[in-house]
Amino acid sequence: MPVKGSIPPPPLTGLILAGGRGTRLGGVDKGLVELHGRPLVEYVLDRLRPQTEAILINANRHHERYAAYGVPVIPDLETGFAGPLAGIAAGLAAARTDWVVVVPCDCPLLPSDLVSRLWQARCAAGADVAVARAAGRLQPVFALLPVTARVELERRLRAGERKVAAWLTAQRLAIADFSDQAGAFINLNTEEERRVLEERLGVR
Repeated sequence: MPVKGSIPPPPLTGLILAGGRGTRLGGVDKGLVELHGRPLVEYVLDRLRPQTEAILINANRHHERYAAYGVPVIPDLETGFAGPLAGIAAGLAAARTDWVVVVPCDCPLLPSDLVSRLWQARCAAGADVAVARAAGRLQPVFALLPVTARVELERRLRAGERKVAAWLTAQRLAIADFSDQAGAFINLNTEEERRVLEERLGVR
């Protein structure tokens, strides 16, 4: 339920980052790793769709499998798995809304109020971008960005910047506190983490 007096977010695009190497999982495509028989990206899509006007998936392989979900699939603008900043730049270039919310493909429990809380934090602070904070630290790949941020982002990429947090903190940044939902930001980087989350969710 919206907070009284809050400003509803405008139509925006959800950008799911699925373009990484998945190194810690043996080089697999993390968005397609299964949890209780369903690819992780399906969980993310289910949670993000009600919060957004449109969705893009940033992927550098298995395009046809991601396209089967009925959303545009976009690769990085440069080759070589340049990291999440490259995926964000591609998403900002492809979006047809003024705002984009970025999430990773391996966070199946992401908050159902992620967009609204990021937007309220941005408005309250008069900031350019907003990022979630949970479990005592920033969660830089859970961020709300204007498409106009693309120009500065591409400049930084050309200069060799690869760290999302470094780019975000160089801007007027608002922080949305999700300390009440720290568990919602669990992501999967190892096979052990996948098994633990399956046990937590129970057999379905």
